[in-house]
Amino acid sequence: MENSLLWEVSIADFIFVTMILGGGTAWMTGRAVAQTWRTPLQLAGYMILLSLAVRFIHFALFHGTLLSGYYFLIDFVFILVFAFLGMRFTRAEQIARQYSFAFTRSGPFGWRQKSN
Repeated sequence: MENSLLWEVSIADFIFVTMILGGGTAWMTGRAVAQTWRTPLQLAGYMILLSLAVRFIHFALFHGTLLSGYYFLIDFVFILVFAFLGMRFTRAEQIARQYSFAFTRSGPFGWRQKSN
């Protein structure tokens, strides 16, 4: 085993499971939460469940530790970042489209008030 501060077994395992599988799922969950106008707190709750699933994949496929609090927290932080980015990206699109009389999109993650 090649333990590190960010990954438990290997960097390839971390990139594939946590960042690609977990991050992609988190991005899509963030989009779904934004589309249904739910709160960031609800998104964080969903990400706790997703982090548990990611920990299980590390354990089942790559012989990682199932109940590792430290690596669970690492996975959770990375997944939470992807989730909030997905939520913010979608929310910016929603605000600019639904309230186009008052707001315009300002970059991929923001919006600004229209000037008269």
